[in-house]
Parts: sequence; C-alpha cells; structure tokens
Amino acid sequence: MTAIDTGTDDLLARREGRVLVLTMNRPAARNALSIPMLDALEDQLARAEVDRDVGCIVLTGAEGAFCAGGDVKAMTVAGEDQTSPSWVPRQRHYQRATSGKLFEMPKPTIAAINGPAAGAGFSLAMACDLRTMASTTFLTTAFAKVGLPGDFGGAYFASQLLGSAKARELFYLSDRVTAEEALRIGMANWLHEPDQLMDATLEVATRLASGPAIALGFMKENLNRALTSPAGECLDIEAALHISCTTTSDHREAAAAFVEKRPAVFGGR
Repeated sequence: MTAIDTGTDDLLARREGRVLVLTMNRPAARNALSIPMLDALEDQLARAEVDRDVGCIVLTGAEGAFCAGGDVKAMTVAGEDQTSPSWVPRQRHYQRATSGKLFEMPKPTIAAINGPAAGAGFSLAMACDLRTMASTTFLTTAFAKVGLPGDFGGAYFASQLLGSAKARELFYLSDRVTAEEALRIGMANWLHEPDQLMDATLEVATRLASGPAIALGFMKENLNRALTSPAGECLDIEAALHISCTTTSDHREAAAAFVEKRPAVFGGR
C-alpha cells in the first residue's frame, strides 16, 4: 500500500498494487463534498486516467459514510455562494471532472458504498461502472427533500441504469433504497458485510486492474455508447475497436496462453 498526497485531508488516496483507492474524508460532515475535496478528486481522477500503472479506481468514504452530497457552507468561496451566476460554469466543470470522469474514463471504476450515499453522493456512486455495497446501508437521491432538482449527473446515470420510471420514483419521492433493494433492482452489483466490504471490493478491483487494459477501455466505450447511440453506429465502431485490439500485445499474449493452457499475463499494451 502506497499513500498519495492529495494536497488536502478532505480526500485520501492510496495505491493497492494497480488499484487507486480514493476516500472522501470529512466524517464529521458525513463526507459531504467541499471545494478542496472536489479539486483533489478532479486532480486524482485526471492523473489516474493517463497513468498506465493504474488499472482500476475505487471510490469510497471514511468512517461509516459514503457521501452526504453537497455542503453549501463548505462550497462558499470568498463569500460567494451557489446563488451567484458565476457558480453555474464552476458547477458544470466540477461535475464533468468528477462524476463525468468516473463514467467516461477508459478504466473500470467502482463505488464501495460503505455507508449512506445521498444527493451528489448518490450521483457519484451511480457514475461508477460497478457498485459494491455494505449490507447495512442505503442510497437516496434526497434532492426533493431540500428543494433541489439534482446534480452531478444523478438523473442521467439512474435513468440509464434503472430505466426512466424507477429513476423518476427515486427522484420525486427521495425514499431510501436499502442495500437488499439496491441489489434486487440492479443499483448494486454485490452486497457484503461492512467489515468485509473493502477486501471484497479490492478483490474485484485487482482482477480488473490485472486485465487487458486496452480491451477494457474499448469495452467501456462500447457500453457507454450503447446507452444513447443508434445500433448501426454502435456496431460499426464496435467492429473498428475490436479489430484494432487484435494488434495489441495483450491479445497476442491471451492467444498464446490459450494454446499453452495457462493463465494470460496482461501488460496493458
């Protein structure tokens, strides 16, 4: 394990082999977002995207909470609050650099939901490719309860993941979704006891980080495009990416391993 200096205590980072673990760390505020946290998260995700030694990113929270969403007080910058018109481009930037990056970067991302995920915390969890979840916790959009429509892409990600009708129910009513219900409707991929969550998550993350990085990146691109693009466009680009991957060292290694009846050892090239 290698600790990484993020420049703030609001976000902790460490490397576990080829897995980057990012921990939102404001436990007194249930890990609500702050400007330092968002800046650090933006920086770490941007670095991870181009770091060939990082194969998977895990996002989690500190001390029994995932993320309570936005913290208006902490987001006040030099006396300027979110009612200022200048906040709109700033909000757009932060959303694209965090939840947008988790969704679009060509590497697998996992949300380890160790505690309640609400508001923008819900959105960040939905932005990840996969979700592991403590059996004792819950998710909620929470936005309607504070008179807000939602941010950080939650409406988009929930609609794509769950379908429009279920996403509308979750946003309009802001009810809690238990871990068992989240697993049943496809919001969570795996449930674990709280004390086993991170070990189980890292096991999956390590498998992904050890996989064929180029193929996984193209795979994610195909899966994301399938959400909104016409079938013909998806088929055409899928063919191009598939053929492109046949020239990689990882494909040649996998073919050799198949013939030699041994596990493939991928190098991400």
